[in-house]
Order: sequence, then structure tokens, then C-alpha cells
Amino acid sequence: MPARSEIQQEIESTRNSAQDTIRRRYIHDLAQYTGRDTILYMSGFTSIKAPMLPPTLQSITVEDIQGFMAALNGLKGKQLDLILHSPGGSLEAADQIVQYLRSKYEHIRAIIPQNAMSAATMIACACDEIMMGKQSAIGPIDPQITLPGPHGQFTAPAQSILDDFEKAKASILDDPRTAPLWITRINSLPPGILNICNNTIANSKTKVAEWLNSYMFKNSEEKKGDEIAEWLGSASEHRTHGRPIGITLADSKGLNVISLETDQELQDKVLSVFHAAAVTMDVTPVVKMIENNIDKGWFLAVEMVQQQVPMPNKAMQPTR
Repeated sequence: MPARSEIQQEIESTRNSAQDTIRRRYIHDLAQYTGRDTILYMSGFTSIKAPMLPPTLQSITVEDIQGFMAALNGLKGKQLDLILHSPGGSLEAADQIVQYLRSKYEHIRAIIPQNAMSAATMIACACDEIMMGKQSAIGPIDPQITLPGPHGQFTAPAQSILDDFEKAKASILDDPRTAPLWITRINSLPPGILNICNNTIANSKTKVAEWLNSYMFKNSEEKKGDEIAEWLGSASEHRTHGRPIGITLADSKGLNVISLETDQELQDKVLSVFHAAAVTMDVTPVVKMIENNIDKGWFLAVEMVQQQVPMPNKAMQPTR
């Protein structure tokens, strides 16, 4: 397997759309080796320009369904390898992507070369099996809520908002003099936030449990989906939404995970695809790509202007 630096040197030593040619060659090689349809879904959230980009441009959004429509165009198989690298995003978008993919494929294998977090973990849980390397990680699925703040929007775990309400009740019962402080804090939150938090937490766990039992454990008498979903969605268990859950822990909790290291040639081909895509995002305006093994896909690109303000590229069309 060529190292990432060697792939980058190969790309930089050629001209024009060399990064597309080289990346697609590696995707072709992987699909030919496995005999399965292959789709790469990758966000540039770990690229060198990621800190300058709004999170929404790097996250799973409803717009991504257009990318999957483009990437499924022309694929005829019943088995899919889905290479996932994403920080997560919208639960509703993940749900729509899962419904679409499961309507097309009898067997889906999620391959995680580095990170598939939050809503990307949820998509992985809707697959029949998950392939991870020693360096790979999934993450907790506890929902995050974006709220207005004195210095702009901020994101907080839904469970932490519920915990604050419980703390407020306990504090006021213990010492009513604290009521004004808690009232000021709670009044800064949007109306109905308690229901929103409770519903999103329940929905994320319910969806993952349903998918696990329907697909990963469909042939198992023991339906472990509910227990695993509860664990993945436990904010108190993980303490941070970005906690990396490696293959050993995922396996110990009952997920059907397969080590990439058991097939060195497969691992080499997967990492070559991943490194080529990562280099593409470093040397081009692309920040997200959804691409298949027959050169069809969809790309989101941004133009970085002098003030380092990302400007969405209006021409986000499927490529052939």
C-alpha cells in the first residue's frame, strides 16, 4: 500500500484532474477486489481547511441524499461497501439516507477507515456489519442541540439541558433563594426545549435499536439492538459526544465488527481510497464527496476568499 505522502506526491506530480483519476483508480481496485458495489461518503472535517469551514458544510445534511442518488446511478449489485468518514450531522438526514440505501441493497458493509461519529455511527448501525481498523472510531449518538447564546449560537448535549432542569428543581427545593438565578438561566432557553430534548434522545435510540435489530441482528435469536442503542446514546456513560469508540470496545458491547487487519490486502486498498480522497480535499476546494466505483458521484466545493470566508460553489452537480 502506498503511504499517504506517496499518493500526494503522485497527485502533485501530475496535472489537471489527476486527483480524480488516481482516487477513482483506487476505488475501482477496491470494488474489483471485493466484487461489491462501493460508495465513498467522505467529509473534509479532518482536512487542513476544516477549521475555516462552517460545521454545516462538513456534516450529514438532507442535501446529501442528492449525492447518494448520483452515486447509486448505474450500480446494479445487491451488496454494498459504504466507506464512511464523517463527524455526523442531522438525524433526519441519516434516516433518509438509510431508508434509501436499504431499499436498494440486501447487504451493506460499513467500512470506517478513521472516524464515523454521531449520525455517521447511526448509519453504520443500519448496516449488516462494520469493518474497522485499529485506528478507526465510531462515537456516541446522544443528540446535540444548537441554542442561541450571548455570543452567538452554541451546541450542547440534549441530556445536559435536561440535567440542568433537574438541578434547578433540586436547588430551588433546597434553597428557594436560588430561584431567581435559575429562572434567568431557564428563560434564556427556547420554549418547548424540554420536549425537544426528550424527543430527540428517544428518537435517536429508537432508530438505532430498530436498525440494529432489523439488519445487523436480523438472523440472531438475541436482538441486542435495544441494549446497544441505549449504551451508544448514554451521555453519562460517554461524558463527551466526541468520545472515540474503537473496535475492541465496540466488539465487547456486541456490535458486529470485523477487523480490517484480518485481510491485509483489503485494508491496503481501503486506506489507499481514504488517503487519495483526503489528499483531494487538501489540494482542491472539495469539502465533501459521495462517489461510486464507476466514476459517478457528487461533490460539495467551497471557494476560500481572502478573508477566509467559505463561499459555497453554486455548481454542485453530479459528475460522470
